Amino acid sequence: MEMPPVINCDVTECCYNADRQCHALAIQVGTDPAHPICDTYSELSGQCGDQSAIGGVGACKASSCEYNENLECIAQSITVGYQEGEPDCLTFEMK
Repeated sequence: MEMPPVINCDVTECCYNADRQCHALAIQVGTDPAHPICDTYSELSGQCGDQSAIGGVGACKASSCEYNENLECIAQSITVGYQEGEPDCLTFEMK
């Protein structure tokens, strides 16, 4: 199984974000009762991650998502952005 790439990330305050691209080797999408939050989000100063890497979804705890199979993301790709002030997976679709 290949990790779905993060094709766009509008969370520009994250240290893994450069030019709206995620450079974490693998992100984790978590979940609270309302949102599939990007648990990898970090506001550390400066850049972090591997700037030559394109981020991918390593794990997804949003089990109520249409694209979640055994806590793995099976979407072709995802987009991350703000929803209600939180860095969320915008590809999320309720089953």
